[in-house]
Amino acid sequence: MRYQDYQDVGASPDLATFERRLLSFAQKMDFGIVSAALAVDQPGEKPLFVMIGNTPQAFVDASRNFENVQRDPVMRRLKSSSRPFVYDQSLYIEEDAADLWEEQAPFGYRTGISMALHMPAGRHFLLGVDRESPLPSEDHALTRLMADLQLLAVYAQETAVRVLLPEAQPESPLPHLTQREKEVLRWTREGKSAWSVGQILSMSEHTANYHLRNAMRKLGVSSKHIAILKAQSLGLI
Repeated sequence: MRYQDYQDVGASPDLATFERRLLSFAQKMDFGIVSAALAVDQPGEKPLFVMIGNTPQAFVDASRNFENVQRDPVMRRLKSSSRPFVYDQSLYIEEDAADLWEEQAPFGYRTGISMALHMPAGRHFLLGVDRESPLPSEDHALTRLMADLQLLAVYAQETAVRVLLPEAQPESPLPHLTQREKEVLRWTREGKSAWSVGQILSMSEHTANYHLRNAMRKLGVSSKHIAILKAQSLGLI
């Protein structure tokens, strides 16, 4: 996949664009069904669950049984694992849930890759891609496929928080970034290292990193790449 494809997903300005870009990304990798969800579970508050994608409505109507959801091996793994994993009929047989696979397969859920990213503040981003054809049998091809999807999830998680939850778009003022913090983000966006940014802005590497960390803290993110995307989407740089 192109680097720009990841950036486009991360910079999606609204829900409709976010969903469209996720679907396009997955379809380029031959996955016809995409499901993404943001779950928020905090003590003392009502759990929130927002889902997007192109899940067939017939599948939704046929999968309302709560007990079956609890039995589903994919759902069970998503609750605890942070690693992407492959599912197919064999996983359901191993987990004594072959009947569930038989029910899901006619809707296109024959094989796929799922993952969950567990974030601070009780937030969880779930991503799953499904298709009817088998996954690549070559180890290197499957590894590359899973790596691409995991990187997609990293870019998509901050966007999910921003566009899927009403409270993720606060009415309070935008984060205030100093001029130096904005300059450091702009040069970092151009691929410059902290040392190079320091040379350009006549500061030490330590100071450049200091401004970058401050910007990340104010934006509420843990990655400089996501900080750049979020600052861009908010019109701060």
